[in-house]
Amino acid sequence: MAKECLCQADEIVVFPCSGGSNCGQIANDVAVRLTEEGIGTLFCLAGIGAHIPGMIESVKSAKRIVAIDGCSAACAKKTIEHAGLNVTDYIDITQEGIAKNKDFKLSQQDILFIVKRAKQELAKER
Repeated sequence: MAKECLCQADEIVVFPCSGGSNCGQIANDVAVRLTEEGIGTLFCLAGIGAHIPGMIESVKSAKRIVAIDGCSAACAKKTIEHAGLNVTDYIDITQEGIAKNKDFKLSQQDILFIVKRAKQELAKER
């Protein structure tokens, strides 16, 4: 039996970079919280980077594509764009004033701040 992804795009799909720093992991936590609150759906950035056709097609039906990057390397945004998709909403955590480091004891205050910023971004009309 062939294995397939059971992911379905929602109106708002959220792609965190989930990189190897505090900011990358904050991005992931923010995406999880937005999903848990019903604001969007966490989607698999690795599947998009692997150019899995069904996953890319699924994301095309989303009304908003949110990329949350930990830093200005913009890996999530670039991965999405490389797959031919357009990012509609973007957050770079370091541009929000959070310093990137290798401390994985994440600040709940930082996570809540970025959740708030993401909600502000999504409140804008597109």
